[in-house]
Amino acid sequence: MADLVEAIELTRYFEMGKNQRVHAVDKVTLSIGEKEIVGLVGESGSGKSTFGKTVVGLHAKTSGTVKYRGEVLPQKYQPADFQRFATKMQMIFQDPYSSLNPRMTVGEIIAEGIRLHPELSAADIKQRVAEWLQRVGLQANHMSRYPHEFSGGQRQRIGIARALILEPEFVVCDEPISALDVSVQAQVINLLGELKDKMGLTLLFIAHDLSMVRYVSDRMAVMYLGSLVEIGKSDEVYFDPKHPYTEVLIGSNPEPDPQLERSRPSTAIQGEIPSPVNVPAGCRFANRCPKVMDRCGIETPELIALKTIDRQVACHLYS
Repeated sequence: MADLVEAIELTRYFEMGKNQRVHAVDKVTLSIGEKEIVGLVGESGSGKSTFGKTVVGLHAKTSGTVKYRGEVLPQKYQPADFQRFATKMQMIFQDPYSSLNPRMTVGEIIAEGIRLHPELSAADIKQRVAEWLQRVGLQANHMSRYPHEFSGGQRQRIGIARALILEPEFVVCDEPISALDVSVQAQVINLLGELKDKMGLTLLFIAHDLSMVRYVSDRMAVMYLGSLVEIGKSDEVYFDPKHPYTEVLIGSNPEPDPQLERSRPSTAIQGEIPSPVNVPAGCRFANRCPKVMDRCGIETPELIALKTIDRQVACHLYS
């Protein structure tokens, strides 16, 4: 499988003044194959959303590289770069309300991107918006209404239509279901799956819910305090985690299948995630790890490929 998107030692820091900086994303390397869904999981504050936004150019890169079909993307996007890559890379945001302009009608919101195409007439644009409203399960006459007139699930469908109307190849889904009720979550996930199959999309699916990520993704990448700690096939990572953080993260995640819930030990993550401003030396998970060793507080483990299985893990247990 050829790589569509590749992040190489991608880093994004936020300067806070007085020689302080937030290490939001720290030298992350991750490739995403064409028509593949990669799930990115981790606790709040682990850097997942920042990574996704940096990949699509919404945040400037502090260092490192992002490649799209082998082309190195700009370190900091200019307006022309956003226009050029809008038809290739898009993002579906976590909060379906705050990401929609309340002063614009639904038709104006969805059409905002395709208005960049001068060859399309107003009638063509209106027709395409109507088609996309129907594709995401809404009605064509909804285009004259405003975001506040819709439910959360409907607003997320509007956000999906806005992102996909340009027919991109790669979409970052930034926790697109976390603000929705459970019944609506399933509807949105099924909709994304249908559109992915019809359009041949490649997705980076960011979420807290590991069981949902296992369901929708081909591979799973686990992120902790700005760094990746484990990468592998989703089912294999979920049922046979190798990094202690992945193990306790999965153990603390509710399992919708009671039989599976009873068959595995339940664990809770102890302690607090360290500050991304004062990143600890050595392994970043050491202060919370149930398998910590002396070297963990001194040496930073590298993400290495395991010999026996198709897995990458950053842990001294395997080095």
